[in-house]
Amino acid sequence: MAQSLFITLKKRYAGCHIDVLAPVWTFALLEKMPEVSKAIPLPVARGQLGLIARYRLGKSLHATGYDQAIILPNSWKSALVPFFAGIPLRTGYIGECRWGLLNDARKLDKTVLTMTVQRFVALGLAKNALLSHYPTPHIVNNTAAQQTTAVKFQLTSAMQTLALCPGAEYGEAKRWPIGHYAEVAKRIVAQGWQVWLLGSDKDKAIAEQINQQSGNVCHNLAGRTSLGEVVELMSLADVVVTNDSGLMHVAAALDKDIIALYGSSDPGFTPPLTKKATIISLNLNCSPCFKRECPLYPPDHESHTQCLTKITPDRVLTTLGSIH
Repeated sequence: MAQSLFITLKKRYAGCHIDVLAPVWTFALLEKMPEVSKAIPLPVARGQLGLIARYRLGKSLHATGYDQAIILPNSWKSALVPFFAGIPLRTGYIGECRWGLLNDARKLDKTVLTMTVQRFVALGLAKNALLSHYPTPHIVNNTAAQQTTAVKFQLTSAMQTLALCPGAEYGEAKRWPIGHYAEVAKRIVAQGWQVWLLGSDKDKAIAEQINQQSGNVCHNLAGRTSLGEVVELMSLADVVVTNDSGLMHVAAALDKDIIALYGSSDPGFTPPLTKKATIISLNLNCSPCFKRECPLYPPDHESHTQCLTKITPDRVLTTLGSIH
């Protein structure tokens, strides 16, 4: 979603140079964004203060002569590096008492900027400017890399391919049930498709259970690929069925046909940014709750996470059939 901001900046400032400070694991995505000149590794892990590391990085960037820093996270610590770097214009939302660290502090009106992507893009505009639209993300495919990755994992793109993305790092309340994914995989393979399970190391156990319950009809790639390889493989898929997750946004940026499944989160807040997405949400009275686990029932209760369990495999397959 930050790419929408990068595109906006390029349109507003012709020829501007955009460097991005981010975790190393995101570099595979940044490399596919033509707006980005350079990726700078963030030297601390998520959740860590790392004050000395941030200070040293800031001082090392001082001589670069940046004109502006736009800070997307709302945390206090995320504003430290631009401050230590002495960047003259430091833009961001007020967040965690960041007066002083920011000198272009914006007050966020959540009733006006209802979507995450809108909030990012607005930081690239003049203060108090009205946001009329936002550009959609678009990452660049590499045909040679696609084929090399397919060969590496002994996959073929000659068959219709369904990519399943069953992970959701935020928590169980964003994950469509394992049995539902397995049922979709089993039935779509019977129709002559192939199924690829995509995800990170954290998704390996879930993906393995899906594959077992489907009768091992899937190509289980979860935890076996780098993020860059996932992007290349996803670009070869015909349809992507996914939870509300990072890979959902990757699929959107690849302009894939997407079936996006929403439970505890809000499709109006972080939707897949493509016109080719079909969002399935039951819009129950209890959702979106934005909880990691269902707050209403224990996990062994039959009514646990009904916002997801009641989205049936039949509904997903019917939607898939209307797309392809």
